[in-house]
Amino acid sequence: MNRCYNEENRTHGGTVRVFSTEGETMDNKMRLRKILRGLKKEYPEPKTALKFRTHFELLVATVLSAQTTDAQVNKVTEPLFRKYRSITDYAETDLDVLKKDVNSVNFYNNKAKNIQGSARMIIDSFKGKVPGTMEELLMLPGVARKTANIILSGAFGINEGIAVDTHVNRLANRLGLTRHEDPVKIEQDLMEITPKAEWGNLSHLLIFHGRKVCQARKPKHSDCVLYEICPSKDI
Repeated sequence: MNRCYNEENRTHGGTVRVFSTEGETMDNKMRLRKILRGLKKEYPEPKTALKFRTHFELLVATVLSAQTTDAQVNKVTEPLFRKYRSITDYAETDLDVLKKDVNSVNFYNNKAKNIQGSARMIIDSFKGKVPGTMEELLMLPGVARKTANIILSGAFGINEGIAVDTHVNRLANRLGLTRHEDPVKIEQDLMEITPKAEWGNLSHLLIFHGRKVCQARKPKHSDCVLYEICPSKDI
């Protein structure tokens, strides 16, 4: 396939050649299909690594996961979910107690406030049930598009968008699927070239591959199933 490169983008640990605007969307759609095929073989069950049983537990875990590894979040939520059995438990507990219960994650003070604020809003405004639309989820304290996308996909099976975290940001740039650093613009670029049914899967696949192989400091090219189609193989 003929490709035309006419500019460079310095990002995420090296200089990455990116596609010219002519034919870029079509080229990216074709490469995206190859990326999905390759990553699905490597990671056949793409789903969140966060452990949860209820919609609200997924919300709690996702809020806690900002700037914190999923492994650490799971360590925190195991006793947390045993202690807090309902949304009402989070709404009525003393905030200082909740802060102490989550104090091993980064920014735990704000996260505890947002979790309790969300619990109270869900009880007061949504009849005690986590809302299932993007518009309503964004009303909750501490819930932005990334968190809302994870909840909609993981709890409701709804693909409203693509959750963009640091791994998705890095890999989307390295794979030449976007030229942007802003998560909203990256999400828009990925949504344009990805079948809607794959929106949730794409995020998980890129996250898994980013953790295991395409790491920030030194990608493991010899282990990468995407090496042959990656425009960043020289970094």
